[in-house]
Amino acid sequence: MTTIAIENPGHTGAADDAQLNASFARQPILNRDGMLCGYEIKVRAPECAAQTADAAHAAVHAAVHENSDADAASPRAPDPAQRVARAILHGLLQGNVRGALTGHPAYVDVSREMLFDEAILRLPAERFMLELAPTIEVDEALVARIVQLHGRRYRFVLDEVTQPNEAFAKLLPYAEVVKIDFMHAPRALLPKLASVLKSAGKLLVASGIDAQADFETAHGLGFDRFQGYFFARAQTSTTRRVSAPRHALLNLLQLLSGDPTVAQLEAELKLNPVLVMHLMKLANSSGLAVGHKVTTLREAINATGTNRIARWTQLLLYADGRKVALEDDPLLQLAATRARFMELAIERLPEAGRDEADAAFLTGVFSFVDAVFGGSLESTLNLLTLSRPIQAGILHRQGVLGLLLSAVEALERGAWDEIGTLCERLQPLTVEEVAELGLAAGAWAGVADRSAEGLERIED
Repeated sequence: MTTIAIENPGHTGAADDAQLNASFARQPILNRDGMLCGYEIKVRAPECAAQTADAAHAAVHAAVHENSDADAASPRAPDPAQRVARAILHGLLQGNVRGALTGHPAYVDVSREMLFDEAILRLPAERFMLELAPTIEVDEALVARIVQLHGRRYRFVLDEVTQPNEAFAKLLPYAEVVKIDFMHAPRALLPKLASVLKSAGKLLVASGIDAQADFETAHGLGFDRFQGYFFARAQTSTTRRVSAPRHALLNLLQLLSGDPTVAQLEAELKLNPVLVMHLMKLANSSGLAVGHKVTTLREAINATGTNRIARWTQLLLYADGRKVALEDDPLLQLAATRARFMELAIERLPEAGRDEADAAFLTGVFSFVDAVFGGSLESTLNLLTLSRPIQAGILHRQGVLGLLLSAVEALERGAWDEIGTLCERLQPLTVEEVAELGLAAGAWAGVADRSAEGLERIED
């Protein structure tokens, strides 16, 4: 959550002293190879803007009736839409948003007010793609402003396109990217639309891709980017490659659940050279440096610690079998972000201790483990010998763990009203805090390969 205080909006008074809160969430965008290449920023606009405007207008109205010279002397009511635009623009510049992007570009909806506000020039042009909604009012002034911003290297996206219309035709020459609403665009129109836009040199994004079949269709039509959670769904025909044998990871997790000795861990790890290699890299990472290079497996176990090895193994389940940097691996990023969010969020609740935080982390990290193993989620969870509250939270969304899991899933979709309803049962947690924790979790996941709390870069 980013809190913005708007300075000098036009007059002084209680209404103007209020702070406007803008909250943000992120949704992954993948390239044709299935790797992360950007994030859509989902914005929750300040809720108090309309009330602030109403209060200001009431103050002006009262002044007019009290003083015949009010037209010259009364304060000017601020434009609520402009105040909201300024709050969002300032919020996008905050460190928590930048950290959650983990070096990737951000796609963000911009209103007409945002485009005409000079504060937009503070957004780094190389990091932000400006999305134009199909409902935006297109006139000569808007086109002129887009041309002006384009001259400053800002890039534009035509958002939520279902089929061409007059606004689409007017804005297309100034757009570098066209985002097609894959679920609502007429399927019969998609091949021709994609072909024409590709011929015109536009980069195509398919949004709403939550099923593997839709990804394959869009991929076959030549789309360049894909937005949705198809990569986190269990596949019936194929399972995801992982960077170590699944049975080895499961055996290690089962051993770790029973408080093993160093000798037991050493014996299990020696059976799997890939895991030994990863652990040695982790032990020698900058975050875990012990003053000298770790050269033996026993040293690596002692330097890393069983708790960290357990988390490392849990996240390693999601690591792609290709030579991929952690911050570009969408499934691992989602698992790490969800798990970290669960851990941070439960710590905000009454009477939550270390055991509860560990259970929350496990709930998040294993909430879609079927995407790796295929088959039934319940059977995979049984294999992992997870506790009943964790299983109930994942399978049936029961208990506090289930509520927090529902909250983070809603956050991933930018479903702010749903988050608000869940927060009524998760007091004192608020929607703003949920958004704030989501960004913090995303930043943690994105730099986990350089952190003592996370993973070493996954490489084969």
